[in-house]
Amino acid sequence: MDLALKHPLAFVPTMGALHAGHQSLIELARTKSTNVLVSIFVNPLQFENPEDLAKYPRDLAGDIAKAESAGATFVWSPEVEEIYPADPQIIPAGELGNKFEGVHRFGHFDGVLTVVKRLFDLTNPEIAVFGEKDFQQLFLIKRMVKEFELPIQIINAPIIREPDGLAMSSRNVRLDFDGRSAATIISAALTEGAREKSVTKARAKIQKVLAQEESFALDYAEIIDEETFELATDETNLPRALIAGWIGGVRLIDNMAVCR
Repeated sequence: MDLALKHPLAFVPTMGALHAGHQSLIELARTKSTNVLVSIFVNPLQFENPEDLAKYPRDLAGDIAKAESAGATFVWSPEVEEIYPADPQIIPAGELGNKFEGVHRFGHFDGVLTVVKRLFDLTNPEIAVFGEKDFQQLFLIKRMVKEFELPIQIINAPIIREPDGLAMSSRNVRLDFDGRSAATIISAALTEGAREKSVTKARAKIQKVLAQEESFALDYAEIIDEETFELATDETNLPRALIAGWIGGVRLIDNMAVCR
């Protein structure tokens, strides 16, 4: 890469299609360092379907403008050959990579960890910011950093929501009017579950609320332990509910801390 990066460096990796959620990551990074690097790279390794890769939204000029307005010092949009000059050494996500999101997106987390490690190697940041919306991804990246003993502090950024509660996502624009309205069932279920005092009751409430929306095709709705990603029990200290499913051909994910 030909960027003259300054340190300490706060890094925000993205795949572009930036929205207010991404901008909140950049703004958080800016509070940690005056040097903020935003990468825009659509990683082919985390797409199991070539058609999804081809259809992924791309607006580099718009993304650069949004990144800079949020406080980015550097914006880097590398070519595939720069990230993967040869066959990449795949970093396996392990058993957890085949659960929850991994069940429905084969090899996805191997691709995520491989590109994040490669980006870290090329940029050497002291800090990296990732959103909590992709909570399983965040957990796996933290674990990878620990396993490789990388001198990088991983910062969690909270989920940014629309006024009606829907978690911000580049996929939301693909929802039609009815689908956009129906999608609020996800945050409604999480909110109702969060009000319960036990994990057992929260699980039941989330399932009950989701069942009210016939157009929502559920992939999974579960509560995990944030510290281990094992299924939570009523004795778990930090339970978090995860939901994923489909509305009108658009796959949506969300999560929320519950029973706190």
